[in-house]
Amino acid sequence: MGAILLQEHEDGAFLVAYQSLRLSRAEAKYSVIERECLAVVWAISKFSCYLYGRAFVLQTDHRPLTYLDIAKSTNTRVMRRSLSLQQLRHRVESIRGIENVGADYMSRLPNV
Repeated sequence: MGAILLQEHEDGAFLVAYQSLRLSRAEAKYSVIERECLAVVWAISKFSCYLYGRAFVLQTDHRPLTYLDIAKSTNTRVMRRSLSLQQLRHRVESIRGIENVGADYMSRLPNV
């Protein structure tokens, strides 16, 4: 999994922090939506000191996560994770995979 925290300014977005984590064997067997939801919750917990009490935009290249409120009722694992996000002031925004280069690069790094 890979996540990047950016801060928007007038002249563009600037890197604040980045994180990556290798999935466990059990997590690697999750469905795609479950892995993507896990990544979101994990990233927000890692960046919580920056996000707490602030409205923020969560960008993902996994479009079904933009419908998390609907998807949570069909999958208990996704539902539990989406409930943990309810207290946050955030908006989920879908971006094209080609625009998600930083997080994608980090999630594809070989285990060193």
